[in-house]
Amino acid sequence: MKLIKNGTIIVGNGETLTNASVLIEGGKVTQVGQVTHSEEPEQVIDATGLYITPGLIDVHTHLGVHEEGIGQPGQDFNETSSPITPEIRALDGINPRDKGFEDARKAGVTTVQVLPGSANVIGGEMVTLKTSGNVVDEMVLRRPSGMKAAFGENPKRLHGSKGHAPVTRMGIAAMFRQQLRKAQQYKQKLERRENVEDNLGLENLGKVLDKEIPLRAHAHRADDIVTLLRLAKEFDLDISIEHCTEGHQIPDYIAQFNFPAAVGPTMSTRSKVELSDKGWETAGILNQAGVSVSITTDHPVVGIEYLRMSAIQAANHGLEKKDAWSSITLNAAKHLGVDERVGSLEAGKDADVVLWNDDPFNGSSYVLKTFVNGEEVYALD
Repeated sequence: MKLIKNGTIIVGNGETLTNASVLIEGGKVTQVGQVTHSEEPEQVIDATGLYITPGLIDVHTHLGVHEEGIGQPGQDFNETSSPITPEIRALDGINPRDKGFEDARKAGVTTVQVLPGSANVIGGEMVTLKTSGNVVDEMVLRRPSGMKAAFGENPKRLHGSKGHAPVTRMGIAAMFRQQLRKAQQYKQKLERRENVEDNLGLENLGKVLDKEIPLRAHAHRADDIVTLLRLAKEFDLDISIEHCTEGHQIPDYIAQFNFPAAVGPTMSTRSKVELSDKGWETAGILNQAGVSVSITTDHPVVGIEYLRMSAIQAANHGLEKKDAWSSITLNAAKHLGVDERVGSLEAGKDADVVLWNDDPFNGSSYVLKTFVNGEEVYALD
């Protein structure tokens, strides 16, 4: 049993509690606020003058599959041998010893979604996991947590440069549509108990068609976002819009579909034409229109240690502070479908807890301790 007492708790559900405590037992939060206990806790941390929050969540990263500091040997995020690879899994390429995981813990980030890259029209399955552990299978929170797709410059540039499809946005949409129709036909044959040759890729796409997992699609430009929404309607898919860089150009149109958006990495440079109209205002404009917004670093495009600063910048440019906080905690957990376990400090949820020296929305504040499943995984020396 652990007790963190007398701090200011930002619960994650909109509440802020002063002079409050968190009781942890068996890797779970058991009480929040004014707590009582019949036996003496094994560890007591006095948080007087400090802030206590849930662990932060980044909904779109390439942690472990695009390792830092080792170059090509650590680049396992794009299987560029084909533009259609729904059979691959990010899980199989994650190295939990990637330095990025350590950076995440130091920054109070305790949950991440790891995706394949955006080189392919359909890129494969993603996974949501905790940022602490030596064996990736033991870090998993949800597997799979989505299917990656990509629209726009990346697939057409990479595969077009090799002299094969897709070379245009039309080609990307046609290839996506064709593959989903194949998956529909494969699924129908299985349901009719026909003999069919095993096809892992089509089987995985069946999870998308059945809405077992969402399609999470890379789309920066407004026209690519509209194409994605058109295809989602055509195939009756659950989706999330990943990046949504020009979402501020068509917020009301996006809001009609009631799909969430992962906005970012806004801290990056305008390295390609798709990013020419990026800005910190996007998250706030989408939120005001009724779109559910999470914020991402797209690590390592922007280091995961800047997730909180990205939320602060969004708050400085129109996103309400409570929504900016939710975009990297409870709303992010809902985006990933894991809000029953993480995203807020409430009884019964995982004890992913961060202790700060000051209000985390003060840019100069810093993490003192990070706990994952109740275990201390980082402490400031």
